[in-house]
Amino acid sequence: MTISKNTVFIIFLVLAATLSRLVPHIPNFTPIAAIGLMAASYFKKNLFAFVVPILAMLISDFFIGFHSTMVWVYGSLVAIVFVGQFLLKKISVLNVALSALISSVIFFIVTNFGVWISYDFYPKTWAGFVECYTLAIPFFTNTLMGDAFYCTILFGVMYAAQKYVFKSKLIFLKA
Repeated sequence: MTISKNTVFIIFLVLAATLSRLVPHIPNFTPIAAIGLMAASYFKKNLFAFVVPILAMLISDFFIGFHSTMVWVYGSLVAIVFVGQFLLKKISVLNVALSALISSVIFFIVTNFGVWISYDFYPKTWAGFVECYTLAIPFFTNTLMGDAFYCTILFGVMYAAQKYVFKSKLIFLKA
């Protein structure tokens, strides 16, 4: 099995984004969704689309530390890959922006539900549920900004590389 230049390049981008989780950053301003969307849009085989971002998370979590809400974070990442597979069949600025927005919402809903259900920070009542989500709004803003930033970087670099370096139009990888 030979690995194409595009495959190597996309893996490099994912690794670079993964490493960015290890440097100090604003809470929730991470490449998680962008990695999932990138994998979903460029890896043709479903297995790679899911394994690459999950592996990227596992590697960075190994250094950052594991936590009790990982199942919710990873679950949201799986949902984000599904969004990317559906919305990014044709890559465009609008589709990437819409995917990033939907991914931010998914991450917010899923992970905050995980915080509410997994910890004793909030009562297990409707009021506690609302309080959990209300107090998470500043983190949602960071998630939106991070998803927009990293999607712009990853998809922009991939577009430029394919147009100017590989001299080809955007293609889906065969990995």
